[in-house]
Amino acid sequence: MPLTTDAEIAELLTSVRTIAMVGASDRPDRPSNRVMKFLQDHGYRVIPVNPSITGEHIHGEFVWRELSQIGEPIDMVDIFRNPAAAGDAVDAAIAAGAKAVWMQLGVINEAAARRAEAAGLKVVMNHCPAIEIPRLGLAPVG
Repeated sequence: MPLTTDAEIAELLTSVRTIAMVGASDRPDRPSNRVMKFLQDHGYRVIPVNPSITGEHIHGEFVWRELSQIGEPIDMVDIFRNPAAAGDAVDAAIAAGAKAVWMQLGVINEAAARRAEAAGLKVVMNHCPAIEIPRLGLAPVG
């Protein structure tokens, strides 16, 4: 079952440090851009993944084409993709050894969630960490 209680979500958000953001955008008007900056401002390392802008930088971080290229441990993968495409991102998160996947607001993919859980990952769906962190009163990490 995906994490749904405040305690479960708070525990996840306080235990992760490195977040790969699939679907990160370099456009300031995009929610992923704002959420990435918010997470950085709260002490997380956020590594952007977007094949359309590979090699660029967002908020000082190099943009990777795919999760498998990152080459360092990933605690959580934050997925800014449509629900159908979220399955591929979840499969890549499993293959990359991530500990958790977080599907953003409006991103619900039950089959992908079951695959992630079967592989031992924690799962959050249809939530945004930039909303949950202040709502839960969580202090910056680090």
